[in-house]
Amino acid sequence: MIAFFALAAPAVRGQQDATIHGLWVWKGPSILQTPASVEALRDFCRANKINEVYVSVSERGELMLPANMARLIQTLHQHNIRVEALLSSESADEGGKHLEKLLNEVRTIVLFNQEQPRNRFDGIHLDIEPQQRTENKGPGNLRFLTGLVQAYRAVRDIAEHARMTVNADIQNKLLKADAGQRTMLLSSLPRFTLMMYELSSPQDGDDTAKKIEKVRDASKRFLDMAYESIPSEHLGKMVIGLRTPDYGDQLPTMLQALDHADESNPRYAGWARHSYNDTLPKR
Repeated sequence: MIAFFALAAPAVRGQQDATIHGLWVWKGPSILQTPASVEALRDFCRANKINEVYVSVSERGELMLPANMARLIQTLHQHNIRVEALLSSESADEGGKHLEKLLNEVRTIVLFNQEQPRNRFDGIHLDIEPQQRTENKGPGNLRFLTGLVQAYRAVRDIAEHARMTVNADIQNKLLKADAGQRTMLLSSLPRFTLMMYELSSPQDGDDTAKKIEKVRDASKRFLDMAYESIPSEHLGKMVIGLRTPDYGDQLPTMLQALDHADESNPRYAGWARHSYNDTLPKR
């Protein structure tokens, strides 16, 4: 039994406490089919100081082959890079069949981990986007929040029993909720990734110093907004995500600026980069 748990433990345990440098990887089944493609991802992570990746494990309803998932995890774990299975939904907050579909996907990852104890996913990364539906558009429209939190908790219940972490992408709209709503949200998971997009663009005329200033100011503002006037215990930490279209080749500089600006904030967990796919040749 001791030997089993030693094998089943995440290869990069303890790294959850380090400053996170994350990377989204979309279309995993098609872009990570070969050993060479996995090695290219590994090399990109090492060159860009990435220590965890969020890999979408299905594409057009087709799950990545188990052998390919195992190869990916083994290769990245050898270099102390955590791997989270990225699962998406626009409707899991509605409950019923929509939530059950997502939970079945989580269970599939749990089963994979049981069958591959040496090459396990370290966590589940959720991309649930009810804000994309027409009825949820508009500032201050958070009618979906209770259902979203229920979905988070349902996933967490399954994942943590299987010794996996849970991390969820959120938009800054959620940080504008009242104190009670933010308490409900931020206590539902151990970590969130704030998609801090559209602050800048390569064509906006701002120089690098101005873009850095905007990134620093916005990150501090959103972190303050998230945790203001709510109990400090048992709340998830925040990773801040930036994307390639906003900064182009300057993205690494902006990510570094986040660490410099927020490393002393106990709620700041690190940054995440969207996305690896932007660096690949266009198909």
